[in-house]
Amino acid sequence: MAVRAVLFDFDGTLADSYAAITSSVNHVRTHAGLPPLTEPEVRRLVGHGLEQLMSVVAPQLPADHACQLYRQHHPTVMNELTRLLPGVPETLHALHRRGLRLGVCSNKPALFTAPLIETLGLGQVVSVVCGPSAEIAAKPAPDMLQQAMRLLGVGPSETLYVGDMTVDVQTGRAAGVRTLVIPTGSEDLASLQAIKPDGILRSFADLLEQVG
Repeated sequence: MAVRAVLFDFDGTLADSYAAITSSVNHVRTHAGLPPLTEPEVRRLVGHGLEQLMSVVAPQLPADHACQLYRQHHPTVMNELTRLLPGVPETLHALHRRGLRLGVCSNKPALFTAPLIETLGLGQVVSVVCGPSAEIAAKPAPDMLQQAMRLLGVGPSETLYVGDMTVDVQTGRAAGVRTLVIPTGSEDLASLQAIKPDGILRSFADLLEQVG
């Protein structure tokens, strides 16, 4: 069946947000009396949800407190320190012109992702932004993809998911959705090849060849 919708991870797939995440991580670590981490160190930890990230970078703090510190700080840096990856705006606009429905399904909290989509100029082409919540489990659970497909009115056979991590492939499989990966985020090419995704993009623009 022809692809009617394309869903995307955010960090490392659509955007380089690691400087912003690192800034907020180190804000939390300062409160915990810990030394700062470098951006490459933080990059390897991103992608499994805020609670998981905080448990690793600031285990001394109660989880709720660490997440609150992060949520308070992140809006002060995320717009300035987040940028779209090469080929992303052109490709998403091209997909939209073809009539495809586009959405974002990320373990990044939606209260950050949704305004960033607007700030980065993608608000007119991305219809749905989904993130973990009390009702929606974080990836690799299929909940987010299933929610996005319901909102977009498409089924798994009509949907393509694009991410940058093993967890994205696991999520796509759980949802019955064909999944492509691109090595621009937290995992290298060898790690992505090992999980055997449905395809690996050499560049983001190559996505246009995958949807006909």
